[in-house]
Amino acid sequence: MDLYLLFNVIIALWAIEVNGIMFHLHPNTEKCLKEELQTNVFVSGEYEVTDAPGQKVDYIVRDSKGHILSQKEDISKGKFSFVTETYDTFEICFTSRVPSQRGMKQEVSLVTKRGIEAKNYEGLGEAAKLKPLEVELKRLEDLSESIVQDFSLMRKLEEEMRDTNESTNSRVLYFSIFSVCCLLGLATWQGLYLRRFFKAKKLIE
Repeated sequence: MDLYLLFNVIIALWAIEVNGIMFHLHPNTEKCLKEELQTNVFVSGEYEVTDAPGQKVDYIVRDSKGHILSQKEDISKGKFSFVTETYDTFEICFTSRVPSQRGMKQEVSLVTKRGIEAKNYEGLGEAAKLKPLEVELKRLEDLSESIVQDFSLMRKLEEEMRDTNESTNSRVLYFSIFSVCCLLGLATWQGLYLRRFFKAKKLIE
């Protein structure tokens, strides 16, 4: 019985997926979190910052080119969401602002979800008047589609890596042949030069 209970606990722990992070933000500092995302991915987040008298915290979400996707000043608790337009590295930054150098560190809690996790299927079911089973089937359909897209992306990356490897192998082969030709040419020239030198010194006929 104990083994059965332990097995169930382990399975339950494996089923729990945590997409949250908590860190301390010191006065007048900035901390950023980065992640690479594919095209057309829906991302949602929820944040909470502990209160500190006279201190303010701002957040901003942007891509590698500096385009701002979401931004808000003097935050305490809230949510944000955006949809990626291109494959890029996105970052969310929290900035502490304190009038003086003296201040206290604040605790920032951030939970982010993307893709299937970020969709509100309960709201979708209520809007479309779907039954719970239909909502679950819709979620499974989106999940399977997401898996297929991930496999397609992995296959594309594998093809790109294979092409790169083949191109590198070809270049190494050509460089090796060129190096051998240069060495043979240098050895031939050196032999002829030494032969003329020894003939000039009358060491050989």
